[in-house]
Amino acid sequence: MDTVTKPRWLVHGVTRPEATRLFCFPHGGGSVAEYIRWTRDLATVEAAGIQLPGRGARQREPALTSMPRLVDAVADGVDFAAPCAFFGHSLGSLVAYEVVREIRRRGGRLPMHLVVSGFPGPHLHRTTTPLHTLPDDELLDAVARRHAGIPAGVLEDSELRAMAADCLRSDYRILETYRWEPGAPLDLPVTVFAGRDDEIDDDALDGWRRHTTGPVRIRRFPGGHFYLRDRPGVVMRAVARAVAVAEPPKSSC
Repeated sequence: MDTVTKPRWLVHGVTRPEATRLFCFPHGGGSVAEYIRWTRDLATVEAAGIQLPGRGARQREPALTSMPRLVDAVADGVDFAAPCAFFGHSLGSLVAYEVVREIRRRGGRLPMHLVVSGFPGPHLHRTTTPLHTLPDDELLDAVARRHAGIPAGVLEDSELRAMAADCLRSDYRILETYRWEPGAPLDLPVTVFAGRDDEIDDDALDGWRRHTTGPVRIRRFPGGHFYLRDRPGVVMRAVARAVAVAEPPKSSC
C-alpha cells in the first residue's frame, strides 16, 4: 500500500500489504493502541489507528475541541488513498462519519465500508447535561457512571486521572457542541454494532439508514456500551467479515 501520511497521525498495526486497510477511530478519551491490539490477529485487514492531538505520542500537542476543526485536520493529515474501510466506536463513529463526508466534499474516493459502533444515527444525537464543563473529578465520575469505560487503575492514580480528564474534556466538548448538518446520504455500505445492554435503542441504531444509499446491517453483541472490551476478538472478526464482503462503490478508495 502506498498511502502517504504524516506519521504523527497514524499508529500502525501489523503490516499486511495485500489486506484492506482499516482506519480505526477511537472512542472519547480512548487510545488507538487498544484498537490496534484487538486487530493484530486479523489476517484480512491492516489496522491503522487515527492518533489525535493531545494523547499518546502527541500528548504535548493542543487537543482539538470542535468537530469541524478535527475533521479538517484529519482530512488534511491523512491520505486515504489505498483500499480502505473505516471503523469507529462511540464518538469515533461520529468522527469517522464526518471524515467520510469531508472526503466526499473534497472530491476524494470514499472508503468501501463504514463500520460504526455504539452510536445512534448522527441526526438523532442530542446533548443532555454537558459534561465538558465539569471539574475533573466530577467529569470522571460522570463518565464512569454513564459508560463504566474508565479503567480502575486510571481512577486510582492522580496523574493518570488528570490526563484522562484532559482527553475526556476535549472529546466531550467535540461531542456536546456537535450539530448535524443535513446533506445527501453517502453511497457506501454501513454496518452498525452495539451492545445489547447499551442505552441506545434499536430505532436510534436504525437511524443510520438515513445516512447512506447503500445496504445497512445492524448487529447487537452481549454487553453494554463497551461490549467490545468483553469479547474483542469476536467483535473484530465481525468487523473484518463486514469489510470483506463489502462491494467497493464506484468512488471507493
